[in-house]
Amino acid sequence: MIAVSTVTKVPGGSFKLRQQEEISDAEIMELTHSPLGRMTVIRQVFPLWRDSNANCMWNNHRISSRLCDPQEGYVQSLEASNLYLYDSVLMLANAFYRKLEDRKWHSMASLNCIKKSTKPWNGGWSMLETIQKGQIVGLTGTMDFKDNGSNSHVQFEILGTSFSETFGKDMKRLATWDSVNGLNGSLKESRIENGMQGVTVKVVTVLEDPFVMVAENILGQPKRYKGFSIDVLDALAKILGFKYEIYQVSDGKYGSQLPNGTWNGMIGELINKRADLAVSAITITPERENVVDFSKRYMDYSVGILLRKPEEKINIFSLFAPFDLAVWACIAAAIPVVGVLIFLLARIQSFRNQNPPPPPHQQSSTVSSSLHSAIWVVYGAFVQQGGDSVVGSVALRIVMGSWWLFTLIVCSSYTANLAAYLTVSRMDNSIRTFQDLARQVDFAYGTVRDSAVYDYFKAKGTNPLEQDGTYAELWRTISKNNGHDFSVSSPSEGIRKAKKSPFAFLWDKAVVEYAALTDDDCTVTVTGNSLSSKGYGIALQHGSPYRDLFSQKILELQEKGDLDVLKQKWWPRTGRCDLTSHHAGTTPDGRSLKLHSFAGVFCILAAGLLLACLVAGLELWWSSSTRCRSEQQPKEVTELRARTGGGGCGGGRCHADDTATLYFKDPAPDANPDLVELQYTQL
Repeated sequence: MIAVSTVTKVPGGSFKLRQQEEISDAEIMELTHSPLGRMTVIRQVFPLWRDSNANCMWNNHRISSRLCDPQEGYVQSLEASNLYLYDSVLMLANAFYRKLEDRKWHSMASLNCIKKSTKPWNGGWSMLETIQKGQIVGLTGTMDFKDNGSNSHVQFEILGTSFSETFGKDMKRLATWDSVNGLNGSLKESRIENGMQGVTVKVVTVLEDPFVMVAENILGQPKRYKGFSIDVLDALAKILGFKYEIYQVSDGKYGSQLPNGTWNGMIGELINKRADLAVSAITITPERENVVDFSKRYMDYSVGILLRKPEEKINIFSLFAPFDLAVWACIAAAIPVVGVLIFLLARIQSFRNQNPPPPPHQQSSTVSSSLHSAIWVVYGAFVQQGGDSVVGSVALRIVMGSWWLFTLIVCSSYTANLAAYLTVSRMDNSIRTFQDLARQVDFAYGTVRDSAVYDYFKAKGTNPLEQDGTYAELWRTISKNNGHDFSVSSPSEGIRKAKKSPFAFLWDKAVVEYAALTDDDCTVTVTGNSLSSKGYGIALQHGSPYRDLFSQKILELQEKGDLDVLKQKWWPRTGRCDLTSHHAGTTPDGRSLKLHSFAGVFCILAAGLLLACLVAGLELWWSSSTRCRSEQQPKEVTELRARTGGGGCGGGRCHADDTATLYFKDPAPDANPDLVELQYTQL
């Protein structure tokens, strides 16, 4: 047995000190194989007596061989406190013997248990001085005290974790210390010579696109893998010179703590020493750092929401959406109202300037001389196409100036609202944050059971100090029926479910972004905000000497930009689909307006063309009817000439260039006389 103090390096770079009275070698080896991290043991050495015959005799009194004979195992099984107790009694007996031998013994007064205070023993200081000057060889070794009361023959040895290709399985003696020689040895951390040249490590992984994927394999050869994490591992292997053997974990999980205290997934493989490294989309969490080590992060981590894009609603009159129907109705009513007002003001001005007014065929042909011309001027100003100038009174100019200002404001507002509407319509998604997800009822949502995301929502949702009720609502849905109602067993299942049904999948944003970028139909999108500042790292066994090597080389890859190149390889900026689009079937060139957006404008144009053709047909019909009525007038003229004696040319024939003017009265006796001027050529 030994007295021991253990110093354990725990996650985060801190140390944990534990002092024990004694601990066996078997218990040290058990701690070495446990996931406690790097362990340093400082223990006192109790050298056994070399000459058992000499030490088993004391003042002609033989000591039991069970206590003094090094061949006996009994003394080695005693606790350290028993060894110190034996040597203390032996030291005290030696002091008494020397006092009696020197005849310097001071008798002690009898103690009175009734009195609360007793007189100190006069020989106490003399007895203490005799003990300090005494020297014995006991079960703990030679005991010889200095002036300060310390034992000058105490010895300690320092043990540390010894690593090799099967690292973390042995304890190595690093140094010794005694009061005479001091520290003998080095306490520096054991380093692996020549880096990792020639070392073969076992790597456990979980398939997760695009971090780890199965490559095309050749029959009869080991399975090959590809992906972002595999590229990072290959880069580290090339720099450090190690080789690796990779295999998939049987349960397909990253690793979480079970109710019985054990861990599953890749973390369990590291704890049970079946793997040296764990490489995949594994996040660094405090719970995992308690049992394994992590390298520096090689990629940032956040959580996103993967869900189906809403089907784009086709509205052929979407260009009229910037204004409400009531606004359009008011604008349509304002045009004829302003046109009528302009017409009336123009007529009033005309009557005021000319009294009596001239006949209609002698009035000026201004645009305000008829109602339809006035309305046409107002409409032309509204669509910013100009028109004939209106010259008139001050009141008429005030009306037109007000209308122009009204037109300017309406057109500017329409242009601004149309641009905003088209922008918002591309981002039309009711779920953008976790708060939106918790409030809505159209989408079910969940994550992967027994994952870091699952544990995060559990911690936030069950925390009584959490003021935001969003996480409590999310956790109630995610954990319903122990997570079997809405949560899934693997990320691939969650991605498939999000593509085929109204389901929001909460998972690593890097993973779901890759799934959205490579979707064949571009039917899913990614939204949501980051949960916390975490990252992806390489997991190692607790106490692994390779952790610092991996961390150093990862930092070098980041500084040189190699990791950015690998990220661009697996998450291209221009993928098959556009993550900025929130409508199904939208590709990166889908920012242009589609035909259905302008269908309403084309419908209006077609309606205008049809109306124009219809009006043109009516005008043609009206013109034809008028011409038919006009052809009946020459017959009436012939009959009238026959009654007047052959014409108005003095009884003779009219020449070809002679003309006659005829006035006749409407035969209706009660009608007003209309004089009709007819000019004709003598045939």
